[in-house]
Amino acid sequence: MRAVVLSGGLTHDFPATTACLTDLLAEQGVTAEVYTDVDAAFRALPGAALLVVNALRWTMTSPGTPERYRVQAEKEGVRTSPAIHEALTAHLAAGGGLLGIHTASICFDDWPEWGTALGGAWVWGRSNHPPIGPTVTVRVAGEHPLVDGLDEFTIVDEVYGDLALQPDVTGLLTARQPGTDGPAQPLLWAREYGGGRVVYDALGHHPPSYEVPEHREIVRRAIRWVTGR
Repeated sequence: MRAVVLSGGLTHDFPATTACLTDLLAEQGVTAEVYTDVDAAFRALPGAALLVVNALRWTMTSPGTPERYRVQAEKEGVRTSPAIHEALTAHLAAGGGLLGIHTASICFDDWPEWGTALGGAWVWGRSNHPPIGPTVTVRVAGEHPLVDGLDEFTIVDEVYGDLALQPDVTGLLTARQPGTDGPAQPLLWAREYGGGRVVYDALGHHPPSYEVPEHREIVRRAIRWVTGR
């Protein structure tokens, strides 16, 4: 079984977190092919059981994008092509799985269908996260094979808030953003879309996130679920 893993981007140690993911894929008998070029990753998608997006690739020019990113847009910005859109549609229609990790919800801001497929998308000027640091308590909020039998756990990770969610999205894990008294934010969901299965895991900012046993188990289960096992 083969997985295409898209990695890379700014402000995160993607080589390290992608290594954590490839180890977990290998545990489940899935061979990871890692790409840092977006077009190359989607060209490799036919025949793969799973697409994993652990990357931060976007135009960097959307309204509300901070100036610190805008000034890098010419060099680092990524725009998607019709070929990429068609590749994802075909992958899902063939029953392929999609696993989005952490910054996957920020990716591909010029492609509305991406957020629709993933189940949620970052909106510059609205979506947010407090600085990483305080320990976060994560609670199980739904019933699903990804979380059945798990208890609440603690983790040091970013808690994304105020994503633009699809109407059918139900958080299977939730947490409050540190230092706020706002509503609990969804950190994990699973859904079917376009003929395939989709999981989004908002955790995974850095390698210590994958050292938490409950999170590791959730990622293992996600790999199995999206690949139909």
